[in-house]
Amino acid sequence: MNVEKIIKTKKEMSIETRTIIHLSLVNSKLNEAMTNALKPFDVSLQQFNVLRILRGQNGLPANLSTLNERMVTKMSNTTRLVDKLLLKGFANRKICPTNRRKIEISITQKGHESLKEMDKAMELAEAEVLVGFTHQDLEELNTLLDKF
Repeated sequence: MNVEKIIKTKKEMSIETRTIIHLSLVNSKLNEAMTNALKPFDVSLQQFNVLRILRGQNGLPANLSTLNERMVTKMSNTTRLVDKLLLKGFANRKICPTNRRKIEISITQKGHESLKEMDKAMELAEAEVLVGFTHQDLEELNTLLDKF
């Protein structure tokens, strides 16, 4: 990915600026690929993330605080994301029997089944995006990114 060519500039920029722009461009490309992979399921990246968190609860319900803490992209509209998953039949919501102010959210069987299909689509998208990378390249990249 040639940053200067993409942003159509001949102006010299510092390596720091180029790096930040480069990371932003890569982030956009990744988001576009993942969003397109999920389009057939009518699910956003954030909804997909919530479903994966719920699956990771291994049958135990989660509350909004747990979802917010574990989200890849932190956001304040987790309630809206959950509402959309409820409408699609991918999640259930109930009031906690021991604390009526607490809402418990869990994934449904339909959510599990749909998530398996989404996982396949995401694996294909990941493979397409990372096609030019070896396993060692990815290890090195992750080591560098861990510095953030």
